[in-house]
Amino acid sequence: MRLLKQLFDNNEKWALGMLRRDPEFFQRLARQQTPDFLWIGCSDSRVPANEITGLMPGEVFVHRNIANIVARYDTNCLSAVQYAVNVLSVSHIMVVGHYGCGGVKAALNGTDDLGLVQQWLGPIREISREHCNFLRTLPDEQSRWDRLCELNVIEQVQALVDTVIVREAWAKGRGLAVHGWIYGVHNGRLHDLNVTVASPDESRMTHERALKAITGGA
Repeated sequence: MRLLKQLFDNNEKWALGMLRRDPEFFQRLARQQTPDFLWIGCSDSRVPANEITGLMPGEVFVHRNIANIVARYDTNCLSAVQYAVNVLSVSHIMVVGHYGCGGVKAALNGTDDLGLVQQWLGPIREISREHCNFLRTLPDEQSRWDRLCELNVIEQVQALVDTVIVREAWAKGRGLAVHGWIYGVHNGRLHDLNVTVASPDESRMTHERALKAITGGA
């Protein structure tokens, strides 16, 4: 507390405020968490899942990493997904990117002095290469950056849908939907990228339709 007393003071005010509104809130929270949602988002400090969606503690299970990537080699992310799906029985998984994502910009610009982060951003560099012809048609860097943020969300949704965890949940008849959203740091609004997948049969068609909506088929 020697250097961060303000944070402890803020915590005290918050806890007392919650108790004033609901004296049994923390007792219920301590007994069990029963979220209906898993949020896979960016580590960016400007994108807090609970505040953006107006949800209370205990209502959304959260995993965050740089540029909201779902990678087959990331046991941290996949463990969070497995726990959320198999133990917490969430019904919705939201992959949420945001405009102005620094990780996406680094991948777009080919920045090569970021150490481990550069290796982590490999999947987004691959997305950029895959859509390079389309991105070159855009008038400026901001447009390319915005579109790559959107494309990244769509591709991460597909990566999540392709995991054994999600496929097995569907095979067992679980009502599980995966969504792709993007958040505007400049205006505080969430935007649905219309890439929601609720069954394996609609996966590829939804993915292709969402890509076409952005790239025009380029």
